[in-house]
Amino acid sequence: MLRHIFNYFRRQFHTSEMSVKVEAVTEPVWLGEGPHWDHQEQALYFVSIFDNTMDKYVPSTGKHTRAKLDGMPTFIIPVEGKRNHFVVGLDRKVLEIEWDGNENSAKVLRTVTEVDQDNPKSRFNDAKADPRGRLFAGTMGHEYEPGKFLLKKGALYRIDADGTTTKLADNIDISNGLCWDLNEKAFYFADSFEYTIRRYDYDVETGDISNPKMVFKYQDHGLDGIVDGMTIDTDGNLWVANFDGYQVLKIDPRTSKLLQKVPIPALQTTSATFGGPNLDILYVTSARMNRGEEQKPPCGSTFKVTGLGVKGHPNVNVKLN
Repeated sequence: MLRHIFNYFRRQFHTSEMSVKVEAVTEPVWLGEGPHWDHQEQALYFVSIFDNTMDKYVPSTGKHTRAKLDGMPTFIIPVEGKRNHFVVGLDRKVLEIEWDGNENSAKVLRTVTEVDQDNPKSRFNDAKADPRGRLFAGTMGHEYEPGKFLLKKGALYRIDADGTTTKLADNIDISNGLCWDLNEKAFYFADSFEYTIRRYDYDVETGDISNPKMVFKYQDHGLDGIVDGMTIDTDGNLWVANFDGYQVLKIDPRTSKLLQKVPIPALQTTSATFGGPNLDILYVTSARMNRGEEQKPPCGSTFKVTGLGVKGHPNVNVKLN
């Protein structure tokens, strides 16, 4: 029975550009987020925040496994040099967790850091490792009703290998995005309720960011929904999950141009990352939250997008002492 259900979820969806193909590759989750492609393992890791699970998908076998945690995980990133070790955002903590990828076999090893002591109801939302393996992780305000948040309670942090935690920005509604372009010396970041993408000057030697400016505004392009997670390709263009928009957007942040819309058969697209042996497959996570309307399958699935004609950078693992 499960195989028949899974095959149903794997239905294909074609964009208007017939070379681009979109396919659901995992069973639906409640709120998929934070995809990270592990090039060494040839596997995709992500979380389902409201299911309280961290998930693994192996394309070569089609196997999707998960481990349940005591709290809401918001990101999962492998630790450099420690196989089966991950940093996971759980509520306001960054934890080091050991997980072999099998069902419910995860073990919490330690707390790396805890943030937002002055906002105890906030939680982490999005995070990635920068090009040197430093963890950049952002928080968001308390969600007191579905879709309603305490505003300006979030912050953006940098966590160094020794656990030193530095606040880089505050007064944030929902931290999202996080991409780096070394050629442009740029860090890109989104505060979802601003409906914009920010660019910061980025110093790769120190991990410092400065001089924020808005480089893309949804209203300038007649876009609905909000800015969610994003990734960057080797041409320096952003691929942005347009939550409440049934699509992923290709954006040139240097010119503020909207280059392409890739339809996704899920209203609530949440994030994206490049993966596959050649880093030319875009994996897109999604959600199936009922906010007044049922989100039926394949909503909540992770989707594989091929035929885009671009490649991404390898995802960076986190360095921990």
